[in-house]
Amino acid sequence: MPVERQEIDLDVDVLFGVVPSRRLDASLEAVAELHKRHRIRRGLVCSLRSALFDACTGNDEMRKARERAGFVPVGAVDVRDALTAEAEIERLVASGVRLLRLFPPEQWVEADSPGLAHLVDVAVGHGMVLLTSGDLSSFWRPFAGRGARVCFLDVHAYRVADFVVLARREPGFVASTRMLCGPDSIERIAGEVGAHHLAYGSRAPLHDVLPSALRLRTAGLDDREWRQVAGGTAAAWLADPA
Repeated sequence: MPVERQEIDLDVDVLFGVVPSRRLDASLEAVAELHKRHRIRRGLVCSLRSALFDACTGNDEMRKARERAGFVPVGAVDVRDALTAEAEIERLVASGVRLLRLFPPEQWVEADSPGLAHLVDVAVGHGMVLLTSGDLSSFWRPFAGRGARVCFLDVHAYRVADFVVLARREPGFVASTRMLCGPDSIERIAGEVGAHHLAYGSRAPLHDVLPSALRLRTAGLDDREWRQVAGGTAAAWLADPA
């Protein structure tokens, strides 16, 4: 494996906090150590508390990530309460947070929810970059036709063709590589629509980092494409937040 592929610059899918159902150390310190062990330099990190329990207190907790090198804070909202979530997006933007993670399946929100569509509009209007979980075959709809910059964190190898046809008409659509472990999934997306439609994600510490990192490191991409996926796509979001 080439030396230059040892270090991944940015992981777009990182969580921290308490995981009651698992005996798992998901503290910021533990996640930082996990990244260091797998030679990942930075991560876009979101609080599990904000996703699953209380968005406001979780987002306040998330801001602690600013105090640590290697983490970029990502906000979250409760999509089930679009009015409160709308106000929370305003609060996040006022505090300088420019990345918003959505958890529709985890919050039992359907893809055709009016509240979800509204919150996507509000976030896009503020120039935020969105990260979302959910099956691409359903959850592409709320983001299409809005000029959204959105990273789909759960694109499976079986959905490569669906993602490519969407990305052809949606320049802001990006797929996380975490589930693109098919023999040519990453390569096919890069070849069809460009490596700028891909970003490395691991879902550390809930998922094993090794398979996704190894798959990216051995991907059949040229050096420019590899650097784009390993950090260039996410770095562009951070350099151009508006």
